[in-house]
Amino acid sequence: MNLEATTVPIHADLIDRCRQGDQEAHYQLYKLYSRTMYNVGFRIVNDREEADDVLQEAFISAFRNLDHYRGDATFGSWLKRIVVNKAINVLKGRKTERLPDDEKFDVAEEVWTEEEFPFTVDQVRQAIESLPDGYRSVLSLYLLEGYDHGEIAEIMGITESTSKSQFNRAKKKLREILEGGAI
Repeated sequence: MNLEATTVPIHADLIDRCRQGDQEAHYQLYKLYSRTMYNVGFRIVNDREEADDVLQEAFISAFRNLDHYRGDATFGSWLKRIVVNKAINVLKGRKTERLPDDEKFDVAEEVWTEEEFPFTVDQVRQAIESLPDGYRSVLSLYLLEGYDHGEIAEIMGITESTSKSQFNRAKKKLREILEGGAI
């Protein structure tokens, strides 16, 4: 008995129609994923216009390279990786502060208990948006997008230890912002 399950991509029919040049299928796929992918891009670039550009560039790239989508991951995961890469390119283009690439910059991990966390979701969102690009992008990729530090290092062209350090620094800075009442 064969125990291997065969995986059928969720939107295989739309993807096939897109590959055949069906513009309505392109639009339907865009409608299905655009809001989520905009949010992914925005969490990294923290600018609405740049997030719009990231979204558009990602979909153009995805549609042009649809023949490279093999279906071994969900279409959403494949597209999200394109969005993340486009967003990281925007950050690199800003000539952001150089992330230290040395383990001596490690920062202890910040930990809060539920009793110590009196902040609203909106306060946390605003605090994350106010973080420097490097901190915000690592924090977003790790906490919100679910990448591990090895993947973040690969995506951003930094070491894994730098990713961990930036993540811990981001959490520390986030705590300072929230506790300082700047939001």
